[in-house]
Amino acid sequence: MKANEAVSIALPTGVLMEGALELLTRSGLLSLSAEELGRQLLVERSDLRVILVRPADVPAYVDHGAADLGIVGKDILWESPGSHYELVDLGFGDCRLVLAVPESSSFDGPDTWPPLMRIATKYPRTATAWFEARGQAVEVVRLHGSVELAPLVGLVDGIVDLTATGRTLRENGLRIASVLGSSTARLIANQASLKTRTAAVQSVVSSLREAAGGDR
Repeated sequence: MKANEAVSIALPTGVLMEGALELLTRSGLLSLSAEELGRQLLVERSDLRVILVRPADVPAYVDHGAADLGIVGKDILWESPGSHYELVDLGFGDCRLVLAVPESSSFDGPDTWPPLMRIATKYPRTATAWFEARGQAVEVVRLHGSVELAPLVGLVDGIVDLTATGRTLRENGLRIASVLGSSTARLIANQASLKTRTAAVQSVVSSLREAAGGDR
């Protein structure tokens, strides 16, 4: 590939970054550690351009063509469906989106929920759809910081949040009442890139798919 044909891929900072960099290394596309990356947000090689962005921004970079491909958690895609294609379950970054309530709460299944459930979450779209699908009226309070405090001070009945082990919930006196879904890292692609740069983009996709363990 010529330099001007380099495929660009948006990687998330945060908890998925290490797994994404390890995947690139296993694929043979680019060997780059977090230490080597340092504070760089853009790394360019002859055939690959890596863009480091906030996890929630990955779909926007891909949807608008600033990146041909992106690696992002499924939880972000629930909130930002966008116009991209979801291609591969990359199999790392496992976590669950759960409804958690105080240990002392009587809320378990839908039969025990109040007529109007008040929930704090960073995932308003997903939480609202999940409750509405069960015929439950819900008031969603969107918070940007740690949501575990909200039910403990009476702001809400419970929270909808991601957890990998449940440890933070337990440490804050919360228990899991329901599981809304499971999330892992996904590979997404810009629609136009797949159509106009098929060979170059599919070559990178194939390498990443193989490194992730084949079809998922």
